Amino acid sequence: MTHGPRFPDLIARLPATVPFVGPEEQERASGHVFRARLGANESVFGPSPKAITALQAADQEIWKYADPSHFELKTELSKRLGCGHGNIVFGEGIDGCLGYLVRLLVEPGDAVVTSDGAYPTFSYHVNAYGGVLHKVPYRDDAEDIAALFAKAAEVDAKIVYLANPDNPMGSWIDGATIEAALDDLPEGTVLALDEAYIEFAPEGTAPQIDPEDPRVIRFRTFSKAYGMAGARVGYAFGAEPLVKAFDKIRNHFSMNRSAQQAALAALLDDAWLAEVRGRVNSARERIAAIAEANGLTTLPSATNFVAVDCGGDGAHARAVLEGLARHGVFVRMPFVAPQNRCIRISAGTEADLDILAEELPKALAEARETVA
Repeated sequence: MTHGPRFPDLIARLPATVPFVGPEEQERASGHVFRARLGANESVFGPSPKAITALQAADQEIWKYADPSHFELKTELSKRLGCGHGNIVFGEGIDGCLGYLVRLLVEPGDAVVTSDGAYPTFSYHVNAYGGVLHKVPYRDDAEDIAALFAKAAEVDAKIVYLANPDNPMGSWIDGATIEAALDDLPEGTVLALDEAYIEFAPEGTAPQIDPEDPRVIRFRTFSKAYGMAGARVGYAFGAEPLVKAFDKIRNHFSMNRSAQQAALAALLDDAWLAEVRGRVNSARERIAAIAEANGLTTLPSATNFVAVDCGGDGAHARAVLEGLARHGVFVRMPFVAPQNRCIRISAGTEADLDILAEELPKALAEARETVA
C-alpha cells in the first residue's frame, strides 16, 4: 500500500523552484549579514510614521479578524481612482492578486503572453495552473507592447501581462501609447497591467482607462513607494464583473487587521509619499554617478531601482553580482539575455550607497579576473 499525498500530474511535473531566493536565505548560506540590502526593491526609507502609529494602535485589537470587505481602504481608494468599491479587490501583494487572476481565467492548455525576462512570479502562477506561456523579447531594453498584443492575437491568449514601469529594467511606456494600443488587443484577451512602481514614474505614465473597461485589470501595491512590503497589501482594480469574480476564490482574510489600518494611514499621508519620491530620485542619481565612476552605464528608470549595464555578458554580470554579495551588498539581476548583462540596484540610503561605492570597484576587479 502506498501512503502519502497523491499529487495531480500537473503539480508533480512542476519543477521544485521558487521565483526568488530571499536575502535571508543567502545570508544563512554565506554565514554573514548583508551590509547593504539593495536587491529586493523595498523602500529602505520605510512607511509613513503615521502608518507605523496606526499599525501599533491596531495591534491592540489583533485578536479581531480583519474586515474582509476592506471597506475603509476601498472608500479612500475609490475616491483617488475614480471608481466604486465594486471595482477594487485586495490580495496578498500584487503576487497574490496575479495568482487569483490566473486561477480565474486560465485552464490547462490556455495561452498566456508575457515578455521573456519579465517579472517571474506571473509566469510561476501560469505554470502552476497549467497555462501555456508564450513569450516575446524585449525591444531596446523595454517591454514591446505591439509585439505582446500581436502574439496574443496569434495564440488566442487569455491574458497578456505587461508591467509599466517595468521590472527588471526600469523602463516605461507613456499612458497614451497604452491607451492607443488597446485597439489592437484581441477580443477575449485581458490585459493584466502591473503598476507596482507607478508612484515613481513621470506624469502621464498611467493610462486613462475607464475602470469598467472589460479589457484591462490593473494591479498596484503598498510594497514599494508606501514602504510596506512586509505587510503584503496589494490590490487590483477593473471592471466590476471581473473583480466581483475574485470573491469566488480569494482568501477573504488574506490581509491582517493591522495591515489594513496601516495601509489606510499610509495612503492618506501624501506628504510622506512625496518625500519618498524625492529620496528615490536622489538615490537613482547617486547610483548612476557610482556606476559612471566605475566606467559603467545605467538605463533610464521610472522605478525605485536602476539597471546598471556591466559592459559584458550575463556571465560577467553574474560575477559582479556574486562579488558584491561576498562584500556584503545584496543586488539582483535580470534572468534573460541580453538584459542579463545588467545588475539591478535598488534605491538605498546614503549609508547604503556609500557601501556600494566602496565595494563595487572590488567586485568589478574580481569579476574581470574570474571571467577572463
